[in-house]
Amino acid sequence: MPSTTTGTPPSTDDVSLSHGLKQRHLSMIALGGVIGAGLFVGSGAGIAAAGPSIVVAYALSGLLVMLVMRMLGEMSAAYPSSGSFSAHAERAIGPWAGFTAGWAFWVLLCTAVGLEGIGAAEIVSGWLPGTPEWAWVALFMVVFCGTNLAAVKNFGEFEFWFAALKVGAITLFLVLGVLAIAGVLPGTDSPGASHLTDFMPNGGEGLVIGLLASVFAYGGLETVTIAAAESENPVKGVASAVRTAMWRIALFYVGSMAVIVTLVPWDSKEVVEKGPYVAALDELGIPGAGQLMNVVVLVALLSAMNANVYGASRIAYSLVERGQGPKVLGRVSGGVPRIAVLASSVFGFLCVLLSYWRPDDVFAWLLNMIGAVILVVWIFIAVSQLRLRRRLEREAPEKLVVRMWLFPWLTWVALAGMAAVFVLMAREPDTRVQLYSTGGMTLALAAVGYAWQKTRATKG
Repeated sequence: MPSTTTGTPPSTDDVSLSHGLKQRHLSMIALGGVIGAGLFVGSGAGIAAAGPSIVVAYALSGLLVMLVMRMLGEMSAAYPSSGSFSAHAERAIGPWAGFTAGWAFWVLLCTAVGLEGIGAAEIVSGWLPGTPEWAWVALFMVVFCGTNLAAVKNFGEFEFWFAALKVGAITLFLVLGVLAIAGVLPGTDSPGASHLTDFMPNGGEGLVIGLLASVFAYGGLETVTIAAAESENPVKGVASAVRTAMWRIALFYVGSMAVIVTLVPWDSKEVVEKGPYVAALDELGIPGAGQLMNVVVLVALLSAMNANVYGASRIAYSLVERGQGPKVLGRVSGGVPRIAVLASSVFGFLCVLLSYWRPDDVFAWLLNMIGAVILVVWIFIAVSQLRLRRRLEREAPEKLVVRMWLFPWLTWVALAGMAAVFVLMAREPDTRVQLYSTGGMTLALAAVGYAWQKTRATKG
């Protein structure tokens, strides 16, 4: 019988997977996972819309993400699983919820692998004119598919060094920016607050656009709870990652935005054309800043590709382990779900081919369909935590290594925040289509999942 009727938690021990991730891998994945290509590139459009108030937008969305990560951390420390929020949703709500959250996130990650591959290929093709972009994407796919096929420690090593480079680059940027603002960086004059006088140049509407852009820049933080299941000490790894999430978000995201809008006029064309970080470094007169940031963005894209191939394969594996997908995806050899890795990589490359073959209809439809998936996942996380926390307090309070702050009030505040983002998406023409497309996919998956759940219950 399904867990909705018996209250028995699904089996998510992931005993077939290896535990090859060391604590240093997990720590750096948690640290670097918050620094994505969306921060380096996508934040430019948010700054152009919101002006200096982009700092407020990133702070508000950052608070929401901190609450989500705390909830997810509480459940993942109590029930470590490569299925992460999907396994928690099944345990708390029912198999249909785990099915819906898991497969929606799988589609999101696989599509993101293709998008990141396209972005990385564009950078390399710019350095080597005349080389076909699809060939570079294929090369990146082969490399990361290969590393994920070999052993989980290979994924960990790649992410460790990728994350180290990203953390080093953004830390150096912040140090240089703060020195320039303080007026102690040689060869530069402090701008003071001259660029901050028009704090909300486009009013509340601009702030809303900036807020929506910032919400989706935080995607990818969930990977650390997926990876924790294959670490030497899953509970310690999750607890450590979640407890440091607050200062990482405040420093890297909110801190970066504050430095950029102080150094560079918000309406500078370079903020959008070159990217906000390049524009800020150019403002400081640092030679080769553009190419330097291109290298950092390339690393961020490759890091995201690697992490998303890993995350998609583990989500698929966990779903199959719980009887919610084709059994072939659950085959494990050498501690790795290799068929799931291959399937996720092939789906990702298919998305790349669609971007060339059908850019205006099928590919555009796919992008719209995944536009708000992360919000759907966050809602499942919040609802699951509301239900599991009571059960844990009653049945196994010793498993509450990480606790949600001010439960249940802040969980309800987070749910209200997610509902507000949905309302804001419905108001904006650019995001309304994404909201409805994601909603359609979610309802379709929920219907399939519920039908499967009822069928299994009948057979049971």
